[in-house]
Amino acid sequence: MERGEISVDQPGDGIRKIGGLVSSDDLYGALGLGRPILDIIEQILGPDLKMFRNAMLVKPPDVGTQKGMHQDSPYWPIEPMDLCSCWFAVDDATEENGCIGVLPGWHNRGPLPHEAVTDDFVMPEDSYDVSDMVMAPVRAGGAVFFHSLLPHYTAPNRSSAWRRAIVLSYMSARSRYTRDGEEPKHIAVQGETYPGCVR
Repeated sequence: MERGEISVDQPGDGIRKIGGLVSSDDLYGALGLGRPILDIIEQILGPDLKMFRNAMLVKPPDVGTQKGMHQDSPYWPIEPMDLCSCWFAVDDATEENGCIGVLPGWHNRGPLPHEAVTDDFVMPEDSYDVSDMVMAPVRAGGAVFFHSLLPHYTAPNRSSAWRRAIVLSYMSARSRYTRDGEEPKHIAVQGETYPGCVR
């Protein structure tokens, strides 16, 4: 199945992503700005933090499609390419319903070539060996933390169970926005804001 080719019985089952939850929902705000996650992020990125994005990623039973192998930073107008994401499982994430698979250590290779395919932007399939991928199942309430250059993938949901996760992506407040036009205002998490760096 290709992304965008599935019809659904219930309109809500066609929703794949819901953004902006941290700033609009008290429960997800407490999650994304709470000490359990920030204590880990601070060890990785330092004390001055901004949130680049937050979104619920949804794979309904028997409907959710795959997200091809990709790195996050090639999508994002932020330098250096040194962000960290927390992929927090709302439901149990299994190999059957679409947990994350990663290529361990590949973040050290820097940004890698990606190509446009139907409704996606992914690494060419001949640029990596699927046998090198490690699956990362996680129970509801658990999380996977990963670098923005770590190639990762999620399989289709071939089960009868929902797979919902919220991804919370953080950056150092010393990061720079690189896209032309007006820079968005990012969520201030903690610490200082620096001139010429992300707002």
